[in-house]
Amino acid sequence: MKPVIQSNFNLKSVNTFGIESFAKEFVTIDSEEAIQQLIDDAQLINKERLMLGGGSNLLFTKNFDGIVVKNNIKGIELLAENDDHVFVQVGAGENWHQFVLHCIKNGWYGLENLSLIPGNVGASPMQNIGAYGVEIKDVFHELEAVQLRTGAVHYFDNASCEFGYRESVFKKEMKNQYLISNVTYKLAKQPNFNIEYGAIKQELEKKNTAELTAKAVSDAVIAIRSSKLPDPKVLGNAGSFFKNPVVENSLVEEVKQKYPNVVAYDIGGGQSKLAAGWLIEQAGWKGKQVGNCGVHHLQALVLVNHGNALGKEVYDLSSEILASVKEKFGVELEREVNIY
Repeated sequence: MKPVIQSNFNLKSVNTFGIESFAKEFVTIDSEEAIQQLIDDAQLINKERLMLGGGSNLLFTKNFDGIVVKNNIKGIELLAENDDHVFVQVGAGENWHQFVLHCIKNGWYGLENLSLIPGNVGASPMQNIGAYGVEIKDVFHELEAVQLRTGAVHYFDNASCEFGYRESVFKKEMKNQYLISNVTYKLAKQPNFNIEYGAIKQELEKKNTAELTAKAVSDAVIAIRSSKLPDPKVLGNAGSFFKNPVVENSLVEEVKQKYPNVVAYDIGGGQSKLAAGWLIEQAGWKGKQVGNCGVHHLQALVLVNHGNALGKEVYDLSSEILASVKEKFGVELEREVNIY
């Protein structure tokens, strides 16, 4: 069956911000064959296009004058294994958190720190998602993607993805040029838990964890995230709106002169990563509401839709925050969320 293209589609239900915006055309695909049909029928040629997964890391600031392709390709398959690792291929439309829980249940290690991150599997390499000392690049093996101009199937290994901090080639020169159909992860058969980052160790102690397991680490991460990050189903948001800025240590020292409690992590090479949430909070934004949107009262990195916010309202608020932090600390923040 050919995928059905809908016209003037309201995108409010497919973005976690809950922003009302209309796409000129919208289509859901659930297989590589479906995307090939769209290409063969010239439905994607010479149109502005957006590949959409879980809709969790984007902000619509206007109507989309093109075609939005909702990727709903499912499936989880154990491709291969050796003494130390398993290679698991996952459809790009699978829910990320449910996949993490599936891995924990099967004794595949490496993703437990990435529990409860919103969105779908296909976005994980696009964003190089990360949390609590782990990034996708650490467990990524390969992805398969369809070039939307030609229909050719291409394979990208770790180096080809050009992973950076919440970056990949798919957010830069190859943005919306490919549809990722599946991702293969290289996961460990034996645990090597990373509990030193953030509050994981304290949460495990608070829970009186008798045995360190992947589920225990995952449960700790879920508890931490749930305590400070709003559920998009209750309060529209896109998770962390800003990246933690990487700056020269000389700038950190300048900031420390005025603000000795600045939160910074040395990452080597004469650079440090500053906590964007701390900077935003110190600039007075935490919990502040502006019109129909605002900054979450528990986590200053998160911008929220208090109801019926326009995307432009959220964007303008983010611009005010960028300017405020720059003025106060001399630090330039960068948006992590994709703006449309």
